Amino acid sequence: MAYGSAMTGNACAPLALISHGAGGSERGYAYLAQGLAKRGWFAVVMGHKESGRAVIEQDINNAPTIHAGIQQLVTTPAANEARLMDVGAGLAWANAQCKAASGVPFRALLGHSMGGETVMLEAGAKSKLGIASGKDRFDAYVAMSSEGPGPVFDEGAWQRIHKPMFVLTGTLDGALNGGPETRTAPYFGLPGDQGCDWLGVITGATHSSFGGRGPNAAMVNQEIVYAVDSFLQGARTGKCVLPPKVAGFRLESK
Repeated sequence: MAYGSAMTGNACAPLALISHGAGGSERGYAYLAQGLAKRGWFAVVMGHKESGRAVIEQDINNAPTIHAGIQQLVTTPAANEARLMDVGAGLAWANAQCKAASGVPFRALLGHSMGGETVMLEAGAKSKLGIASGKDRFDAYVAMSSEGPGPVFDEGAWQRIHKPMFVLTGTLDGALNGGPETRTAPYFGLPGDQGCDWLGVITGATHSSFGGRGPNAAMVNQEIVYAVDSFLQGARTGKCVLPPKVAGFRLESK
């Protein structure tokens, strides 16, 4: 699903390509795509058939617990490899919408949950799944609710990421392997060698909040759009300065 225009006058708009979580679809994350589109981005939400709703329902039905079913999917090498192929296809499609000779001026990859895992893999994080990392085809990355050390990544997985990265989570954002605090580990594992790595922790935000669901989703989603756009604009201009503080939103950078 595409939001906004690929062209701004005779120039191409910057691209925000969004990867949904396990069991999601290209119809998800409308709040984020629409919010970025209003701010001048050409936002595209990809579909991942090999890790969509039908697949996760089957895995959950065949597993002893919901947790086990989700973990089975997010640790399946073929599903992760298919996602990286989808990223390439989504990028190619979005590039084709650009009609200017100068091309797309800036490309960002965003993802939530398993989509956050996809973001990390594309950016160069080393997985424990026996698959090759992505091709690092983007200028900046936003990983919401990505896993920390556990069944997918080890402690040093993020040392090979050298592009701007925004790690986003919430104080109630439980992980497969530990509590919400484990989702901040990727930020602290980044080398921070280019001065544009951010960490954002939203008070009261659950895992579902980032997907636009839950009692406080509307407030959380506004904060996410604000922070993500601030990060991407900073990465795009080379001026990665944290925006003014928002109550209940911890932001730090390195």
